Amino acid sequence: MVNDMPMPALIRAPLFRAVIAATLAGLSGGAAAHQAPTGWSYPWACCSNMDCRQIDAAEISEPSGADSGYVIRSTGERIAPNDRRIRQSPDGAFHWCAHQAGVDAGRTICLFVPPREF
Repeated sequence: MVNDMPMPALIRAPLFRAVIAATLAGLSGGAAAHQAPTGWSYPWACCSNMDCRQIDAAEISEPSGADSGYVIRSTGERIAPNDRRIRQSPDGAFHWCAHQAGVDAGRTICLFVPPREF
């Protein structure tokens, strides 16, 4: 038999439900949102627990000459080779951390690049 009493307003609140869902997901033992597919953890400063994802190498170009560094193809954003947002990728793949996770128009927080020997 279902109880016909109304749920308290706090339990019905979307933010409350989101916090509970995130807590349960964290307890499930699966990879957390701040982990790369291969299992290493993105630094909190790069991802805020949600803003990073592995991207195909074709999404990044490396112009030569005076324009050296990296270009995020989806946004056209240029990142100089000495920019502190560039990090070495521990798994040999490119990873992009940007505001507005999952949206190709976000501004880069960190870009993980494979070492030259990969």
